[in-house]
Amino acid sequence: MSGFTFLSMADKKINLSEQDFLRVPDATGMKFGIIVSDWNSEITYSMKAAALDILKAKGVNSSDIFISHVPGSYELTSGAQFLAEKFNPDALICIGCVIQGETRHFEFICNAVANGLTNLGLQLSKPVIFGVLTTDNLEQARARSGGKYGNKGVEAAVTAIYMAALKRI
Repeated sequence: MSGFTFLSMADKKINLSEQDFLRVPDATGMKFGIIVSDWNSEITYSMKAAALDILKAKGVNSSDIFISHVPGSYELTSGAQFLAEKFNPDALICIGCVIQGETRHFEFICNAVANGLTNLGLQLSKPVIFGVLTTDNLEQARARSGGKYGNKGVEAAVTAIYMAALKRI
């Protein structure tokens, strides 16, 4: 299986969600969990919709996609664990958005979520995808959730498909 290529981030005008869709593995018969934060829902719901579109386009049945909502990005780790225990999906896609504020709260949340999701993936021995935007402002988040830099929900779903296929080898 060959990998996909992300376009260079050096050119800030490039849509990072553009990929060779034909090279993404077929996901027919696979099950996926999507855990989405309701905080910053304008952003996260757009990312969720994009992830769903990709999964369905690559052959995943709607009945094999399990969606759970959590209050904020901090809760993504436990939400992912609960969903994994109940439905045993091939991969979990965690979608959130943390926007920098005036305090260090941003750092604590981002670090906790990144470490929590990494550790959960290792504990479960299955792909747990970090689809969390960590931006300086709302405009940057919009640009990455369907704006000029694409939609990170697409990239999260593609990554989940690749990793689930890799685990099946």
